[in-house]
Amino acid sequence: MLHDGQIREILFDYLDERYGKIRIFEEKNIKSSRADIIAVIDGSIIGMEIKSDFDSYTRLAAQVKNYDKYCDFNYAVVGRTHKNGVAEHIPAYWGILAVDETEVDPVIYEVRAAEKNPKMKTENKAAFLWKREMHAILAANGFPRYVGKSRRFIIGKMTEKISADKLAHDITDALFERDYSILSEIFEK
Repeated sequence: MLHDGQIREILFDYLDERYGKIRIFEEKNIKSSRADIIAVIDGSIIGMEIKSDFDSYTRLAAQVKNYDKYCDFNYAVVGRTHKNGVAEHIPAYWGILAVDETEVDPVIYEVRAAEKNPKMKTENKAAFLWKREMHAILAANGFPRYVGKSRRFIIGKMTEKISADKLAHDITDALFERDYSILSEIFEK
């Protein structure tokens, strides 16, 4: 039986091998839920909810609802005890990754591929961005930065003025390039 941490370790190796260029955010708050994994790949954001062999489905319905607002694709990543039952608790467009123990090392494999999430809204996905990243995206696309405006206003302008495909790539590019040393500088002052 596998714990969350054991599944994460295997999952990270799998994601690196599968996608190559990837940025992973752990324990990201989305609405009233905490996303276990938010994975950023070129043009898409993938949400991953881990259900270890010791977890229940108690919060899964609410988690699914929140992941669906922000992520292009979603996966339930499960231990052996949930492999056969998780499909009843997630939408058909969610993928399933299963982790099984073997005599040597645990293995991870795709039980069901994730399909494009029909409920994701670009304006929600843009909310992952910092304001300075929003300003940079607008400027790079030839639009005013709307410096004194609210995040909601800026996101509205981004989704109004930039095509959904272009904005999806701009968002993931910004998340790939995010520089957390900026926070260190702010906190050191």
